[in-house]
Amino acid sequence: MEMYKNIMFDLDGTITDSGRAIMSSVVYALSQFGITDQPIEKLRTFIGPSLFDSFKREYKMTDADCEKAIRLYRSIYEDQRMYDVDIYDGIPELLRTLKEQHYTVLLITSKPLKMAEKILAKIGLAEYFDHMIGPDPSDHSSDKKRLIEQAVAAYNLDRSQCIMIGDTKYDVHGATDAGVDCIAVTYGYGNTEEMRAAGATVFADSAKDIAEILHISF
Repeated sequence: MEMYKNIMFDLDGTITDSGRAIMSSVVYALSQFGITDQPIEKLRTFIGPSLFDSFKREYKMTDADCEKAIRLYRSIYEDQRMYDVDIYDGIPELLRTLKEQHYTVLLITSKPLKMAEKILAKIGLAEYFDHMIGPDPSDHSSDKKRLIEQAVAAYNLDRSQCIMIGDTKYDVHGATDAGVDCIAVTYGYGNTEEMRAAGATVFADSAKDIAEILHISF
């Protein structure tokens, strides 16, 4: 691929394996509505898009119930489970190398920004990011296009020198709609065929693959 200067990363499913923390918090929130014994495949759909969209899509909740479910989710997620994540193999080395080689490294996440900042600080990766972009807690949008465009405008980035790295169709759609290239990672929580249908043409099975696509080594 051509030379890029601005490397944009999704968080959940791309940098961190956060499935346990997210899904167990969703299970708790649903239990307060009397919804139990949900299939893992359905719970996995909560990783990536906004919680509001997920509760509405999967359980046909009213807006008010979506808001209540999010409050319940966050009450246990922030207090007990937020840091129950694993870092994907090779990601620290990849981020360190990008930083050492003077790339601009950005986080583009639909997770509330303050949460994302705390998680990256806790796991020792915050220092590798030049900028972090994410919604505030009251913003329920999972529109990655808007977040990417926010980063482009805020930091005066050349779109032709930007590339988005993510694990779901939402990342691919966001990048495509914002006019930036994309690497779709297959080790996260997204569906490869859905990402392909969204327009992804470049796929990475590991952090090493991402490095090779970007023509760097670590």
